[in-house]
Amino acid sequence: MDLKHTFGWVPEQRRRRRVQLLLLFGSLVVLLLGIGWGILYIFQDRWLLAALHLSLASLSIPVLSLVWKHKLRTATIVLAHGLLFMVILLCMLDVPVGDIPRSTHMYFLPIAAGLFFILEKDKLYLRIFIPFLYAVAFLVFASTDVGFLDPDLTAPMDVRAPGVWINNVTAVISLFVVLALMQADFAARHALEREMRKSLARGDFRLYYQPQIDNSGNVFGVEALLRWQHPQQGMISPQTFIGLAEETGLILPLGEWVIKTACAQLVAWADNPAVAHLTMSVNISASQFRQPDFVQLVTEIVRRSAVRPAKLKLELTEGVLVRDIDGVANRMHALRRLGISWSIDDFGTGFSSLNVLKRLPFDQIKIDQTFVRDVLRDERDQGIVRAVIDLGRSLGMTLIAEGVETEEQREWLGACGCEAYQGYLFSKPVPADDLVAWISSRSGRLELRPVHAAG
Repeated sequence: MDLKHTFGWVPEQRRRRRVQLLLLFGSLVVLLLGIGWGILYIFQDRWLLAALHLSLASLSIPVLSLVWKHKLRTATIVLAHGLLFMVILLCMLDVPVGDIPRSTHMYFLPIAAGLFFILEKDKLYLRIFIPFLYAVAFLVFASTDVGFLDPDLTAPMDVRAPGVWINNVTAVISLFVVLALMQADFAARHALEREMRKSLARGDFRLYYQPQIDNSGNVFGVEALLRWQHPQQGMISPQTFIGLAEETGLILPLGEWVIKTACAQLVAWADNPAVAHLTMSVNISASQFRQPDFVQLVTEIVRRSAVRPAKLKLELTEGVLVRDIDGVANRMHALRRLGISWSIDDFGTGFSSLNVLKRLPFDQIKIDQTFVRDVLRDERDQGIVRAVIDLGRSLGMTLIAEGVETEEQREWLGACGCEAYQGYLFSKPVPADDLVAWISSRSGRLELRPVHAAG
């Protein structure tokens, strides 16, 4: 099977292109319909109707601009709310008369389906409530004669009859386009899931390791990062498959494999003086952590592998801390009693409260790379990073910055009190053998410029 042509090299990018195509299609339909009817009503001296339809056409202009700038979510929100108002207004004017039925309400169906597709991973309001409003509006206008007849705002009879055909044909074609894109997206996800299951069974997944460096230049630890070595397509990054693994439940066997492999690698390194001292950080997904037998599973893996628990560090994102704080604390304390330490990953990107953070036995805070990336030129990022560092130090936690790419970033972070770093400035994630060679060639220590405390 040709994986590339089945679900695309990067499915999330392919899905983004489908969303972009759907927004462009919808905006152009709105633009052409609005301009077409507007011009017709101008020639018929129906100025209010012309203004109404030209206003509908104008709605597509900011949407097209946002799509051009790749701001797809914002474009969707503008289009969803604008069309809801405009189509309801047009339906109120499109009252059934004689044997000519209402037809404008047909547009609610493709719009609702399109929004459900585009916003399927968004907040509840956008993902469910807005498409639901469109569905309700369709049912109301399809089942009733609600509306008002006004000579200045009602289309003439010689226009309404062909208008029914135009509206119905356009709405059906639009719905077909939406369903075709949804089917393509479903097929791509299904193919990717099928390939992931095959690869997990035949052992195509790999762990790569990115070194972690302290202010003295010592390599004290690594982070284990999952990679997919597909036999035909080569190395596939986690951004391509982790989201789908979460949705399908494949993250559970994958996560178990990661912990087992990480422990086995630590045991293998125990006899090598160059890397025997390293700790290893392993990311734990929310669904993996919430499994009832998570503590038992990790405990069993640690005992069977004979790894030193103190060498293992488990990383949680802030999203895990949002609910069931008592259950989270119990599981963390149980594994900490075993000797395993905890790190909070991507700190600052979520909404966990300081009270929650104080109650949980974290040993380390990781400063997210989204703040590190622009820390030299963005004052807001600088303020956030300083606050995180001060918070971590006040709680007695160690601090490590992710995504460090320049020596200037490292020096600024170090001057603010950051103690450790991880990023392409030092090394990209590499296989175990390459990591050992890299550390051995430097005798486990890098030459770094001294850090001077900020005044």
